[in-house]
Amino acid sequence: MRRAGVAVTAAVAAVASLSACGGDSSDDAPDDAAAPTAAANIADPLVLTYDGGIYVVDGETFEVAADIPLEGFNRVNPAGDDRHVLISTSTGFRVLDAVGGELTDLEFAAPEPGHVVRHAGRTVLFADGTGEVTGFDPAGLDAGEPPETETYQAADAHHGVAIELSTGELVVTLGTEEERTGVLALDENREEIARTEECPGVHGESTARGEAVVIGCEDGAVVYRDGEFTKVDSPTEYGRMGNQAGSDVSPIVLADYKQDPQAELERPEEVALIDTEHGTLERVDLGTSYTFRSLARGPEGEALVLGSDGAIHVIDPESAEVTRTIQVLDEEWSEPLEWQEPRPALFTRGATAYVTDPATGELHAVDLASGEITDSVTLDAPPNELSGVVAGH
Repeated sequence: MRRAGVAVTAAVAAVASLSACGGDSSDDAPDDAAAPTAAANIADPLVLTYDGGIYVVDGETFEVAADIPLEGFNRVNPAGDDRHVLISTSTGFRVLDAVGGELTDLEFAAPEPGHVVRHAGRTVLFADGTGEVTGFDPAGLDAGEPPETETYQAADAHHGVAIELSTGELVVTLGTEEERTGVLALDENREEIARTEECPGVHGESTARGEAVVIGCEDGAVVYRDGEFTKVDSPTEYGRMGNQAGSDVSPIVLADYKQDPQAELERPEEVALIDTEHGTLERVDLGTSYTFRSLARGPEGEALVLGSDGAIHVIDPESAEVTRTIQVLDEEWSEPLEWQEPRPALFTRGATAYVTDPATGELHAVDLASGEITDSVTLDAPPNELSGVVAGH
């Protein structure tokens, strides 16, 4: 669908040879080639980053099916279809054919690539270095050619995020390189519907049942639904909720909760549950710390938090109570000072939770119903980020 007021372009750069896409420009940089050929057929692929490359693990055999050299600090996100994952590198969003086990020649060029959001059959990218928002139908990636894209230019470059709703509305953050202040909602023709500038330090997004959008602030969160923004204040003067996890079957969004603005690194032990229907917030004390890679949701909408005690804490979002814990890791861990450094990560798909353990180099699959570890694999290098193929939202 072509919307008025929106630039529609083929904005993906075809890159035939990028031997230094991670930032290493030396002649000795490894080729971006996967171990298997394009004939690979990896089932339900999981994708993990490590220092120097990307692992693709077969979700059925739970074996490493591809080891792809790629220098630099790289991030991974589902592309929104059943085949691809987007790799954020120093030059943009690279398209990984996870089923085929190889990096493709497609890249969404973006200075300082930031958040990737998939929702309602649309995938939206935010380039922090320019403030450009790029949206596309992930089904177009199957053609092997640049898909048609729609772009929107934010007023200023900033570390932002955007999401496109099923109505065609675009919700996008407001800010500059120095300060992030709020959120803007635009209709399908990119005319302004509503805005709020009562969201200092705006960061992250998630959606809940009924397409309610939650954006985190340093003093709570804002909720966008039915053309209006509602502020949900934190119960403490400083209450940063910069990372969220939502579910289509629940009106409640899980968020992290930090209370100390002076901390060099706060290791929070409370999480927030934001009720998008009533505009309320409940805090849950876990008794253990966690990080931004610890939040996920289960198939019934249960809130999941991977604690530094090595356990997945299962929270009933309605009662705001921890209903059980699933012990996964043998040893306790502590969040490193540098956010790019490896730490255990949690990723869910269907009724399975996947957990990394950088200390042992392991990846575990956990059946959420039984709490049993059903598969494990030991990797040659400590895993960092974890994601996989996930279609839709």
